[in-house]
Amino acid sequence: MKRFFYILLLAVYILAGCSPLALAPSSIQPALPFALVTAAPNASPTPTPFQPIPWTPTGTLPSQPIGDTATPTATLPAATQTEIPTIDPNLLVNTVVPFSTIDPAGSQILNNGQETVNFLLIGSDRRPGGSFRTDTMVIAILRPNDGQVSLISIPRDLWVSIPGWENQRINTAYQHGISVDYPGGGPGLLKDTILYNLGIRIDHTAMVEFDGFRQIVDTLGGVDVPVSCAYTDWRLIDPSYDPENENNWALYTTGPGLIHMDGDLALWYARSRQKSNDFDRGRRQQEVLRALFTQTLQAGTLKRLPELYNDLKNTVETDLNLVDLLQLSLYAPKMTNADIRSYYIRPPLVTSWITEGGAAVLLPNEEPLQQMLTEALSASTKTVERQKIVIDVMNGTSITGYETLAATRLNYAGYETHIIPSDRQDYAYSVLIDKTATQDRAQSDPILNAMGLLPGSVISGPDPNSKSHYLLILGYDYEPCFSPEKLGQ
Repeated sequence: MKRFFYILLLAVYILAGCSPLALAPSSIQPALPFALVTAAPNASPTPTPFQPIPWTPTGTLPSQPIGDTATPTATLPAATQTEIPTIDPNLLVNTVVPFSTIDPAGSQILNNGQETVNFLLIGSDRRPGGSFRTDTMVIAILRPNDGQVSLISIPRDLWVSIPGWENQRINTAYQHGISVDYPGGGPGLLKDTILYNLGIRIDHTAMVEFDGFRQIVDTLGGVDVPVSCAYTDWRLIDPSYDPENENNWALYTTGPGLIHMDGDLALWYARSRQKSNDFDRGRRQQEVLRALFTQTLQAGTLKRLPELYNDLKNTVETDLNLVDLLQLSLYAPKMTNADIRSYYIRPPLVTSWITEGGAAVLLPNEEPLQQMLTEALSASTKTVERQKIVIDVMNGTSITGYETLAATRLNYAGYETHIIPSDRQDYAYSVLIDKTATQDRAQSDPILNAMGLLPGSVISGPDPNSKSHYLLILGYDYEPCFSPEKLGQ
């Protein structure tokens, strides 16, 4: 599947446009720049609030970005609050080796001391001539050796220390980098902010706006999104209507089910938050991204990749070109639908707090946040073990789309799935048939937990000739709504 990374990055770039409207870890882990003081339960200001350690004239980046094994210590020169530091990019970012030196055998990245290639996907509400904020940020971490991709959603209100400036929301870094002519501009400052606060090296960036997202999804012919939890929010009745007129808005509900979305519906689903919050929006953004990945792997879509790329290059600001993407694809092993892992920076990894100025922000909780980031950048034993398990999914009801929703849910939990035809549609209860020789409950119980099924839902059915390990039959008792962040990776 040599084109995999090319396809993935195209899908990744598409999702980067979903911005909101105004309405193997290293043996040496970095110490994140946090000073932990518990915030009050009511999120009110306190005299000694939890704060990221501010950038100082002698501030240093983490000596070892999480997930790498040979990154040199990066010490930045002195800088005041108003002075722009002069930074050698070679000290900040241990980037992927030049594409001209890539060996098709696919070993150069690891020989360079890197186990990951990290992309920052940015969505903005930029309008001509105006300032903007990067209100959608997803880090996509590619592990070429393990054939895995981790997605990390960063909330726009994450309170961080911005190099050369001050403590602020992370979504202000990009615009500030442009306004002060920071080395590398907006992308440079946002990359350095993420490295300083989260310990993650960003190798490449891509930013998309509203119209580009709509255009690319429509070029794909739309996207089929598994919507497990019904979602209702205010939606503009027609994209051409004036959004400033409140009479042009109406409540709209989608799901549950496999929903075919055009560019406008997909953009609404991925960015709306009037009746939810930023954390739920991050979940929906990753749903769309994963659906786009599945869509672009289809044979018909592969034939249209040149057309899609022509649209993409005019709507995406990125430091990668088509040749880069194709050369990265040389590292792609055969991947399954279990190889994308989803992570979210949300409670309890962050705590709500109100600054002295009255701004509602999210304060990082150092220990659980670092644990999550380490897991996202590593090939954990649990993840590797789950990827070896293949589960057939059969819809035993007449409810269309149940099989896709269940298969997607298992994918989030790290299992490879295959959808098979139903033998009948009158199953009252969902069951998991264990086809393995060992009948190990330590292996089947996590599957039941992921699907929200009771322990008694397992049926023993050893089958030495089966290509799958389990068969999940969905009954009318199945509840499709679930929280991806609770499944565990």
